[in-house]
Amino acid sequence: MEFDTSSPIWVQLVGDFSRRIVTGEWPAGGRIPGVREIAVEVGVNPNTVQRALAEMEREGLCRSERTAGRFVTDDMQRIDRVRAALVRDAADDYIRRARGLGMGRSLAQDLLVQRWSDHDDSADRDDDQTVEAGGE
Repeated sequence: MEFDTSSPIWVQLVGDFSRRIVTGEWPAGGRIPGVREIAVEVGVNPNTVQRALAEMEREGLCRSERTAGRFVTDDMQRIDRVRAALVRDAADDYIRRARGLGMGRSLAQDLLVQRWSDHDDSADRDDDQTVEAGGE
């Protein structure tokens, strides 16, 4: 994982772990890998991972069970709220960047709609290729 210097690493880890939850990489109700395992994976001190996971617990995204480890919440409404917040942050970033490049709202919206459509078409082509290859 690449880190930037604009915010503490543990805060960046909270964002990454939240993304893992909303995308299902860490499924609702599922066990989260151990602190040491995650630390090795992302290349940071285990204390930094522990701090990020403690913050996620505080936010209700995971829970600890004394002898069994940490588990992702099974509260799908909470996960959906986190997903919405992540998308909202991405939209805000897009708006800031578009404005910074001198782009107006109408053109930025048109571009987003076009790119969304391009991604939908790409996904449809990938699905077609899977079916043709006998994947479904």
